[in-house]
Amino acid sequence: MSEVLLDLQRINKIYNETSRHPVRAVKDLNLNVAQGEIVALLGSSGCGKTSTLRMIAGFEAVSSGQILIKGRPVHALAPARRNVAMAFEGYSLYPPLTVEENIAFALKSERLAKDEIRKKVAEIAHLLEIEDILERYPGSISGGQQQRASLARALIRDADLHLLDEPMGQLEPQLRALLRGRIKHFIKERGLTAILVTHDQTEANALADRIAVMEGGVLQQFDSPLHLKDRPANLFTGTFIGEPPMNVFPAQAEADGDNLKLNLADGVCLTYPASAFSDDLKARLLSSDTFVIGVRPHAVKITPGGHPAKVYANQWLGDQTHVAARFAGQTIVSVRHDRAHHAPGETIGIDLAASDLHIFAADSGRAFSHGGALA
Repeated sequence: MSEVLLDLQRINKIYNETSRHPVRAVKDLNLNVAQGEIVALLGSSGCGKTSTLRMIAGFEAVSSGQILIKGRPVHALAPARRNVAMAFEGYSLYPPLTVEENIAFALKSERLAKDEIRKKVAEIAHLLEIEDILERYPGSISGGQQQRASLARALIRDADLHLLDEPMGQLEPQLRALLRGRIKHFIKERGLTAILVTHDQTEANALADRIAVMEGGVLQQFDSPLHLKDRPANLFTGTFIGEPPMNVFPAQAEADGDNLKLNLADGVCLTYPASAFSDDLKARLLSSDTFVIGVRPHAVKITPGGHPAKVYANQWLGDQTHVAARFAGQTIVSVRHDRAHHAPGETIGIDLAASDLHIFAADSGRAFSHGGALA
């Protein structure tokens, strides 16, 4: 692995510490980012991702813990002394300056020649498709244009670390999809190191080498996009990552000769050859009162001989069908990449392969199995 550029060591952030109702926004966060890596902080509103980004930038003080950039503690330094560039969600452009002057502002301290500055500004403006607004002022352009100008101002800097707070939240989907590829190429081509905050899974998956999933101020899992989907560390990550979300059902296990039965609600019984599960996993399941099984919608097969489920919705989304049905006392969603003509009220057969099951502890939510083997 490349050299660690950013190292967060047991970072805590508590707002209103001395009040009767302190808010602990970030809890004992340990995270490291390698040189040249793109990392996404992903989570819902209030999960602690923006507080983390602002502590790295120096706009929020840490309550405890250390932030190291290139091995140097920076958590007590002013933002200007950290050599960090940040694109703010709220844009923070200078109103008296044109868009071009805003983007070029940071380059003036580098004492570059005017022609070199103009060339760099033109390059980043072309990348983000804002060449036609360079002479305009922030107050006269749209929110999406302001966001791209703020992003350009951050990316143009020669900084150790680039922090991007919801960098494309104001853009229309088509432009966002186009710019994602361009921005990733720009960052990778120059060997930059970047952290982006987003609530958009598509954006995180498209841009990031690794994704830190956060909830309630706690890091749930820090892994590659592939592992987050295929090997979620806990039930929260399993159900948060993926669209549509993972289907989950409480279950109990019982041995039946050469088979293992997983009993769900409403009398649904999934029967598998015992050989489909490792010996350690079988012992774990049989010794548990209750656990939770999860299966991705893309792995839910609709077959004539499957377990009965009653359809209540069928959505064609242009390139795939989402079929929702009542199964084992709750909803199960199956995704197909062709048209599926199942009408509401129709009974279909559901087949769940043992190799597609994720199994979680009912109490802690911790994953202990993926595809028939202990996690």
